[in-house]
Amino acid sequence: MFRKLESDMFGTLKTLFIGANARAEEQLRDTFSIELIDQKIRESGDSLKAAKLTLASLIQRQRAELRQIETLEVRIADLLSRAKEALDGDREDLAQTAAQAVAEMENELALRRQTLERLERRILQLRQSVATANRRIIDLKQGAMSARATKREQDMQRRLNKHLGGDSPIEEAEALIARVMEQDDPFEQGEILREIDGDLGHATIGDDLADAGFGKRNGTSALDVLNRLKAEK
Repeated sequence: MFRKLESDMFGTLKTLFIGANARAEEQLRDTFSIELIDQKIRESGDSLKAAKLTLASLIQRQRAELRQIETLEVRIADLLSRAKEALDGDREDLAQTAAQAVAEMENELALRRQTLERLERRILQLRQSVATANRRIIDLKQGAMSARATKREQDMQRRLNKHLGGDSPIEEAEALIARVMEQDDPFEQGEILREIDGDLGHATIGDDLADAGFGKRNGTSALDVLNRLKAEK
């Protein structure tokens, strides 16, 4: 029973470890996606360059075979002409030697033509592969440009989202402004304190009685000034 539990535990740990590695690899690929794209494009470019070199080598062999075929065809035609003249001159022995040489050259010519056909097929296939690879690499480069621009936009958006988040500088500035605005006005506090002190010292009782018509105010009020201006009319 204990061994089964131990085996299950290790199996679970292994699964978690594999999952964590997969997530870490995916995150790493996302972080360095542009670098990976550029690396894959370079690798594709290297493969295309190697394919072009192979194609160039095959074309060289094709041209060499063509030259050999042309040379053989000229030699065969020349020997056949000479062998015919030898037969006409009753020199069958020379004609036989020429015929043997022509037979060997015709066999070599047949082999070279077969080789040329194989080379032409391989060249055609490789040309098509090179053209396809070249177009795909062009598309990859254009896609990489778009991906690079998109990645920059995403990075900028992430930075903006970070600044607009809960602990962003904007949030902190708004909180500080609100805190300052919510603080008590010291001037108003001073006025209130003076009012409180006046009430405690009964300094305003006389003015209150004067305003009610009992006696004169200790000082001049705005009402006194207004009444005086009316009396001067």
